[in-house]
Amino acid sequence: MSLSWPWALLSILIIPLIFAIREWARRRRRRAAVRVTSIALVRTALPGRSRWTRRIPPALLVAGLALLAVGAARPQASVPVPMRSATILLALDTSGSMCSTDVTPNRLTAARKAAADFIESQRGGPRIGLVTFAGTAGLLVPPTDDTDALVKALDGLTVARGTAIGQAMLTSIDAIAEVDPSVAPTGATPPAAAPGSGQGSAAIVVLTDGANTQGVNPRTAAREAALRGVRVFPIGFGTTTPAPMVCDNSEFDGRGYGGWGGGGFGGRGGFDRGRNPRDIDEPTLKEIARTTGGSYHRAENAGQLESALDALPGSFTVIREKVDTAAFFAAGGALLIATALSLSLWWNRPRKSSH
Repeated sequence: MSLSWPWALLSILIIPLIFAIREWARRRRRRAAVRVTSIALVRTALPGRSRWTRRIPPALLVAGLALLAVGAARPQASVPVPMRSATILLALDTSGSMCSTDVTPNRLTAARKAAADFIESQRGGPRIGLVTFAGTAGLLVPPTDDTDALVKALDGLTVARGTAIGQAMLTSIDAIAEVDPSVAPTGATPPAAAPGSGQGSAAIVVLTDGANTQGVNPRTAAREAALRGVRVFPIGFGTTTPAPMVCDNSEFDGRGYGGWGGGGFGGRGGFDRGRNPRDIDEPTLKEIARTTGGSYHRAENAGQLESALDALPGSFTVIREKVDTAAFFAAGGALLIATALSLSLWWNRPRKSSH
């Protein structure tokens, strides 16, 4: 909890002042007391209350005044608030290694299905856009709430050479900037903000099975996202177990694998030379998440991928906002003071003599 006007807490000093005045008045009454010859008469005149009940009204009064002082300081509580105006970009890796069959039937098909299920689960919620990347990155579907159009676009995914994770992130930022005025495009200077604050209204989910091989360094792209308050949630997909790489004819782009076609290219090599296509660059993906205020997830099969996607909405469609709670403190303080006065008046009411 934070306070908008912390200096208002000084008003709590009125409590010891009240007690000081009360003590002064009590001593003054004692000096002006009249002598009474009959102790029984004094006891009859005193209210019939025990010592602890006499302390209840002052205690309630003190508590009520303390609550009013806190309320005057304008306390604010940070509470989770669902956000329907969020923008989510799904950046899907379509490099050749996505044809690996270590995930049944292959990584590309499993990723396509998991992405479709995720999009369906967000129907009526935040805007979602699609970016695909291999050797370069491209915007497949701009951010939209048209769930059917998004799911249909997933059916046309094809693989190609290369893995441009950094470029995919920059392309996603520009797509978000087109629909969210609070996010500056990559060519513009972003407004001053706290990098990694994680409270922006936009997020990027990067699903990849490898490491960056071309284009912009992912760390550079992550800093650009952080400066704009855009969180990135990388998902490392696939295993390190060797498996044939098989895609059907519809999953080739017709350019990167010209003569291979025919559904398989397990032993042919020829793409992303110099690295194991099954190696996920987890250190870089984790650093991306830390830099932008997102989180990294690992998925070795279709079930884990679906679970990772299912867990994400709570991270980027719910933000924490400061809510003014002064009214609650003021109401509580007023209630306690009213109760204290009521009890004091009731217990000190004139009593009828039984004689």
